[in-house]
Amino acid sequence: MCGIVGIVGKSNVNQALYDALTVLQHRGQDAAGIVTSHDGRLFLRKDNGLVRDVFQQRHMQRLVGHMGIGHVRYPTAGSSTSAEAQPFYVNSPYGITLAHNGNLTNVEQLAKEIYASDLRHVNTSSDSEVLLNVFAHELAVRGKLQPTEEDVFAAVKDTHKRCRGGYAVVAMITGYGIVGFRDPNAIRPIVFGQRHTDEGVEYMIASESVALDVLGFTLIRDLAPGEAVYITEDGKLHTRQCAPNPHYAPCIFEHVYLARPDSIIDGISVYKARLRMGEKLAEKIQRERPEHDIDVVIPIPDTSRTSALELANQLGVKFREGFVKNRYIGRTFIMPGQAARKKSVRQKLNAIELEFRGKNVMLVDDSIVRGTTCKQIIQMAREAGAKKVYFCSAAPAVRYPNVYGIDMPSAHELIAHNRSTQEVADLIGADWLIYQDLPDLIDAVGGGKVKIDHFDCAVFDGKYVTGDVDEAYLSKIDTARNDMAKVKTQAVSAIIDLYNN
Repeated sequence: MCGIVGIVGKSNVNQALYDALTVLQHRGQDAAGIVTSHDGRLFLRKDNGLVRDVFQQRHMQRLVGHMGIGHVRYPTAGSSTSAEAQPFYVNSPYGITLAHNGNLTNVEQLAKEIYASDLRHVNTSSDSEVLLNVFAHELAVRGKLQPTEEDVFAAVKDTHKRCRGGYAVVAMITGYGIVGFRDPNAIRPIVFGQRHTDEGVEYMIASESVALDVLGFTLIRDLAPGEAVYITEDGKLHTRQCAPNPHYAPCIFEHVYLARPDSIIDGISVYKARLRMGEKLAEKIQRERPEHDIDVVIPIPDTSRTSALELANQLGVKFREGFVKNRYIGRTFIMPGQAARKKSVRQKLNAIELEFRGKNVMLVDDSIVRGTTCKQIIQMAREAGAKKVYFCSAAPAVRYPNVYGIDMPSAHELIAHNRSTQEVADLIGADWLIYQDLPDLIDAVGGGKVKIDHFDCAVFDGKYVTGDVDEAYLSKIDTARNDMAKVKTQAVSAIIDLYNN
């Protein structure tokens, strides 16, 4: 879950890229980077940290050029070394920089091919650098001094043939243009739009439509599965389907948690999808406990607020804000390591005793992953005087790891893995726990005007849409993603950064 942006403008794009990354900051708080192009030269700034901390005035002044790409990083394997901040760069051919959201499931095979066959060196453990080298090689074999849009689309087509997994990409070809492309299953989101200025038409590619909205761009549409868009430096737009058998299977967790509610993804309003999630939850509660004794519905800020509001409306129960959020603390889902997550919950939320004292409270969250956060929140509700604490998840039980770019932990760290709903309720300390049913979630997300027949729901049902994920692969990522491995990785990263600085 990273955020990507690319802009081809008529004047310097540094401020627009900065603003877009700020809007997309919820997609990654680990690192940020911007690269621009001017007169055949590249200007790059990237480092660990939030957008506001990575880019100071002196950095922005050096990021000249009317074409550039940007990235906010969220580590899919827990690494936080600044060496893996994006965009990445290769000098051949032409000078290409690339930013990527997602995860390649065949990255080890590709890394071997790059070295043995393509004769290219990869300097980090990031699959984004591998993807960059694959794309660069496929563009280089065209053998053109000046690449055309046909060459770019052919390179994307051959990249699709070699790469497996979920990926949304922006890449800048120095002196020529920016290309964006999406994996053949459309797992990760990517959109493009335009705005008219006195100097002419400017184009933007981004992870979410909200980035376009804030900067005054008009959404044209999402990229289709396997499709690529190429915008030349002089502002000509070309699109092409580059995959032989594409089909929609977008990640449903984007609508549950990852995306901002004011975004439109694949024609589906995230806000409306979350409203419908609340409706479905209310229907389930009414089926299972028509004589429920819920006094008040309280959301756990911020992602669950929309679902919780509609849940309360449907049940005819009071909706109240019972927690005050410190907005200067990051999203706990994103923080690597249990220690950081546990510490941040109490710093991030504080209960309003007035809304809890003597009441049967239904707490609503978007999902339950490790269970660490909700356990502490339930305890906070009890300490504030709640008589009973019920807990409601707008998503089904998360039982399986994500392999397409979301750092959901190894299976044994998922609280619902191999456990019943009652067992999870006992572990988190809830008097009653209710999960969204998967068919209801699918109906909530896909129940609008735009119909998508299939979603990637692997974290809920264990069915991986790329067809190349087996027990051996899951065991391998389990080793890489468990919290102990992340602690070791962070220690090594800290030593490397200390040495480099």
